Amino acid sequence: MKKALFFAVLLSLLYSCTSNTIYEKPKDLIPKDSMVILLKDLYLASSAKAIKNKNLQRKISYLPLIYDTYKIDSLRFNTSNIYYTSKVDEFIPMLNKVKVLLEKEQATYSKIKKVRDSTRNDSIQKVKARILTEQKKNKPKIGAFTEANKKEIMLSKEKKKKSN
Repeated sequence: MKKALFFAVLLSLLYSCTSNTIYEKPKDLIPKDSMVILLKDLYLASSAKAIKNKNLQRKISYLPLIYDTYKIDSLRFNTSNIYYTSKVDEFIPMLNKVKVLLEKEQATYSKIKKVRDSTRNDSIQKVKARILTEQKKNKPKIGAFTEANKKEIMLSKEKKKKSN
């Protein structure tokens, strides 16, 4: 009898531990394609918390801005997110699409940064070259006298004559 009771308790524990909970579809479910774009923007917004903004401030939450942009509230997002995460077969392809979108965006901004940096480096090199050419033009050659040097020499000769 003890073995049967033990077996029944063990079976009920194992059965209750399985987590195959699939929530029912919420009334205001966010469509998959919108959810993908929303997740992409939310990932960007949450990662932007660690980056300084134009006012040199950190730890600013941009999540409310994303919710306002998509005209949803956090409750609607959370219920939709819980629904989609409970259906792993649907959620993994959505996350793969988010990853692809983020990689495309990163590639685009990398190209822009590369062009901006090359332009900046080119302008710095042009300024350096211009400064060097100006210095070469203004630098007197060895053995050559400039007008200022000639005047100084003439004045010093005149002072010597007067003192003698």
